[in-house]
Amino acid sequence: MSSATEIVEDYHRAWTTGDVERALLLVADDAICSAPDPQVSTKEHWRSYLGGFAPRLTAAPEVTRMTDSNRVALWYYPQTETTKTTLASELFVVENDLIVEIRLAFDRLGYVPAQAAG
Repeated sequence: MSSATEIVEDYHRAWTTGDVERALLLVADDAICSAPDPQVSTKEHWRSYLGGFAPRLTAAPEVTRMTDSNRVALWYYPQTETTKTTLASELFVVENDLIVEIRLAFDRLGYVPAQAAG
């Protein structure tokens, strides 16, 4: 049995290094997933969402984390060619060694190229 923090760290390390399928092994099949895109709500939506974003990722340095029993919050900078400074936060709930809820928040405009945003 792993701690909630270890499970979230493994998940985060996997997807930020491009291994979305390994990351999703740590997510329950009936997990609730929430992102700035309102179409994302299930694990299958999450697979597609991460699968589309992970190849664009160049780094994801962590800023900080907080843990409260089975809840873990991460703040980090998911960096791409477009941005190095757009902060993201995720709140995870872990039960029975699986992530059962993911809530992602970030500024979507931070990933729009400057020319297109103006």
